[in-house]
Amino acid sequence: MDNAAPPEPIDTRGAVLTQQDILIRLRLILHETFEIDGARVVPEARLNEDLDIDSIDAVDLIVKLKPLVGKRLRPEVFKSVRTVGDVVEALHALVGETDDS
Repeated sequence: MDNAAPPEPIDTRGAVLTQQDILIRLRLILHETFEIDGARVVPEARLNEDLDIDSIDAVDLIVKLKPLVGKRLRPEVFKSVRTVGDVVEALHALVGETDDS
């Protein structure tokens, strides 16, 4: 898995993206970026307390998530994110938005 290709952007133009799809991609990103065991990346895992993701790491994570969803990630959406499940829900809502919203 060391030479794994980066996750491809998710095509949201017709495909229904599930929260499970997002969770799988998030596990991969967290493993590749921060060497976090995928088994620890569960919806109830707290980013800071359980996964040791600090504010600097969170910025790196947002940078990695942007190409995944293919949209600009607004920082205000992520201010209240505390768990993996919160990230999944925020991304799921984002990919469900239309470009004119």
